[in-house]
Amino acid sequence: MPQSLSAVYIHLVFSTKERRPFLRDLKTRDSVHAYLGAVSKKLDCTAIAVGGVEDHVHLLCRFSRTITQAEWVKELKRVSTIWVKEEYRNLADFQWQNGYADFSVSQSNLDQVTRYVVNQSEHHQEVGFQDELRALLRKHNVEWDERYVWD
Repeated sequence: MPQSLSAVYIHLVFSTKERRPFLRDLKTRDSVHAYLGAVSKKLDCTAIAVGGVEDHVHLLCRFSRTITQAEWVKELKRVSTIWVKEEYRNLADFQWQNGYADFSVSQSNLDQVTRYVVNQSEHHQEVGFQDELRALLRKHNVEWDERYVWD
């Protein structure tokens, strides 16, 4: 096959450092989500949905053929941290957590995961971030060590 083709979808989740509620202000949160989507697009990982609440974000993206997951996440965090600190002087202490979790999404589940990502505010009226992440890890059969997940 002379052409390289790919349709890989990734659901990415990461939190603010120590799950601090840096994104409590809805206008700020929406701007950060939009910025993350734009940065991801520049990395050739087009965002389908970006959502989250005051202490974490979710991105659902069509993943690029030209970048690793680790490079993608590192650049998303690096660029967005610089931007947040420049754009919002009151968030001079802003940081993302070191780690992340990402999960493959099949084409047949894109609509369901999209709704999940964009409805984070409603979802988190019932479930906290740590319980949400534990449930996602279980659902995807990912083993983890509690000592190293929550920074």
